Amino acid sequence: MNRLILADNQAIFRAGAARVLALEDDMRIVAQCENAEKFSTAMEMFRGSILLVASSLRPDYPALFSRSKELGSRIILVAENAEQVADELLALFDGIVGRSVAGPELVDCVRRVARGQRFVQLANVTTMQVADSVGARVRDRLTPKEMQIVALIVQGCKNKEIAAQLGTKEQVIKNYLRGIYDKTGVSDRLELALFTIHHRVLAEAAAKAGNLIEMKTA
Repeated sequence: MNRLILADNQAIFRAGAARVLALEDDMRIVAQCENAEKFSTAMEMFRGSILLVASSLRPDYPALFSRSKELGSRIILVAENAEQVADELLALFDGIVGRSVAGPELVDCVRRVARGQRFVQLANVTTMQVADSVGARVRDRLTPKEMQIVALIVQGCKNKEIAAQLGTKEQVIKNYLRGIYDKTGVSDRLELALFTIHHRVLAEAAAKAGNLIEMKTA
């Protein structure tokens, strides 16, 4: 049985990854951590685990590599879309995937790392954009306001929080979400977040929309 620790400050991605991995008979999620302190505690408690660590958690990499080696654990980095991973770090991870990794690829990565192999997925962004016709089509159907809402959903925001950030009412956000669900073919906010994460073109557009919100509220 492969024991897994998910360390990511994005609740939506943790929930999605846990849902995908928990379906596999040879995998068991032993801890989910939203910050570095909880992650450190889980590492000590569950030695020899496979660690899925998001770069957004900003871990102390030298300390992480040193301690994981002592504990017999292996590390898979979940990198942000289009993130540049330093060359000196590449060889130190047992696996690297992008945040938009599809479920089957994530499962494959974990299994390979568990067998002592390396799995590095650093796909060319331009190539992925050309190939992702579904993501591009959905991106083009969403309005700028809808894209902002998608960006905040991916960040794990609730309707009330989204309304506050966009200066509107919660009921208005609910109305927008119904339209977004229709355009994307999903049924709830978790499916929407996972759909966005797994389509790089859409994820990039949502990230840009999220940056614009941050600039306006700064």
